[in-house]
Amino acid sequence: MAVYTDVAADELADFLSQYDIGELLSYKGIAEGVENSNFLVHTSKGAYILTLYEKRVAVDDLPYFLSLMAHLAERGVSCPQPAKNRSGEVYATLAGRPAAIINFLEGMWPRRPNATHCAGVGQALAKMHLAGADFPLFRQNPLSVSGWRSLFALASARADTVQAGLSDFIARELDHLEACWPADLPTGVIHADLFPDNVFFLGDKVSGLIDFPFSCNDILAYDIAICLNAWCFEPDHSFNVTKARALLSAYGRERKLSDAEEGALPLLARGAALRFLLTRLVDFLNVPPGALVKPKDPLEYVRKLRFHQGVASVRDYGLAAGVVA
Repeated sequence: MAVYTDVAADELADFLSQYDIGELLSYKGIAEGVENSNFLVHTSKGAYILTLYEKRVAVDDLPYFLSLMAHLAERGVSCPQPAKNRSGEVYATLAGRPAAIINFLEGMWPRRPNATHCAGVGQALAKMHLAGADFPLFRQNPLSVSGWRSLFALASARADTVQAGLSDFIARELDHLEACWPADLPTGVIHADLFPDNVFFLGDKVSGLIDFPFSCNDILAYDIAICLNAWCFEPDHSFNVTKARALLSAYGRERKLSDAEEGALPLLARGAALRFLLTRLVDFLNVPPGALVKPKDPLEYVRKLRFHQGVASVRDYGLAAGVVA
């Protein structure tokens, strides 16, 4: 979450008057993440999250995200629900951006995830994948392998200003992933951005999954690979095999991975690392003036990518092939 577009109090009050959620009492920006503008809004009827959808979210995709949250909630997955305005719409326009009001979920995201948190997110991710199996809408992932070269084109000329040799490093990895990316693994609805700040906990229990603007249809195991990158590295950039084992084992107890999925996991983890390296690099080089957000370090994902390049099999992630602990 972040703030790119500021909202004046009178604008927000007029916007909220379209909803039956009470009068505006207070609001503040949530300066975390890198993608959309988010605000915690307190009204006379409760607390809500206001999201203004920014650069990577197309208006035509909003029905997918917002309908998916309702679909998952109906199947027992705890996630936010969009409020409808008096015209029955789940989004409208505010400050020149498409915007939605989402109910507030109780819980906190873990600043220092432990193995128990990782097990919780593995279980929650598997349940989400199963619950999304009959979701009727389809959205191709614009940030999967077919979209990485165009992202690279936005940053390649200046990549070496961030780290010497970075442009060549990315180019070689991109060539490899495009040539080897699997085309026959199980697919379905994925979250595609399940970082620690998008999972709320009450104690050690997951209380909700949030922030669905990257959700789409893609390889299910790719979603797991994203989580390995997001949850299983320490602040010193070392890989924590105990956390990875907890995440993969908990996932497998809900939805068993096929042999092909297990075999592809190191390559998928490389792809996930490259995806976030590229988007972070583009953001790092193109922060809008006045944005209330600090761009995240793209070099974090260079280090993660180098680790995955050395992984031989799922055993290196702490899990014996074909075994659910």
